Amino acid sequence: MNILIIGANGTIGQKVTAKLAEKHTIITAGRNGADETVDIADATAIKDLFERIPAQDAVVCIAGEAKWDYFKNLTEEDFYVGVRSKMMGQVNLVRIGKDYLKPNASFTLSTGVLADDPVVMTTSAAMVNGAIHSFVKAAALEMENGQRINVVCSGLVEDSKEKYEDYFPGHDPVPMPKVVNAYVKSIMGKNNGEIIRVNA
Repeated sequence: MNILIIGANGTIGQKVTAKLAEKHTIITAGRNGADETVDIADATAIKDLFERIPAQDAVVCIAGEAKWDYFKNLTEEDFYVGVRSKMMGQVNLVRIGKDYLKPNASFTLSTGVLADDPVVMTTSAAMVNGAIHSFVKAAALEMENGQRINVVCSGLVEDSKEKYEDYFPGHDPVPMPKVVNAYVKSIMGKNNGEIIRVNA
């Protein structure tokens, strides 16, 4: 398979990319340090990306930003950081990319535990994660040419425990192999419209 991975240099992206590269042809994309340059907050850049690369069998997005701060401090523009990047960035990958992917291809998006179990300072991130869940379930009803769409929703991953554990009191870290397998399941399986939740 030919697989486009956006966010391949991140904590999860590195492990997912390494696993998929064992058997598949990978093209990585991101704002820097990747095969192709793209900012998913820019719809024109997404279209340009798909114009440059050959038709793919799968697109995986493990990218997107959102503002972390106390709700009382968040401005309207702070919310738009997540709306433009994590939410509409992933929506536009599907909206635009579906016309460039092969028949029976798949999209795998990424969210996280905040959609179901938010913590302090994550109002914006939780909001956009929940929106992506609803988008995936609805979009799956209208995918054409055999194309599929799913989203991987992981808890705090082991490799990020040291950095983020103070934000997630009492959360059990998720082993990285479980997270990687969730992406493999979405890409290689027949799931469609599924929120693939990964817990410890």
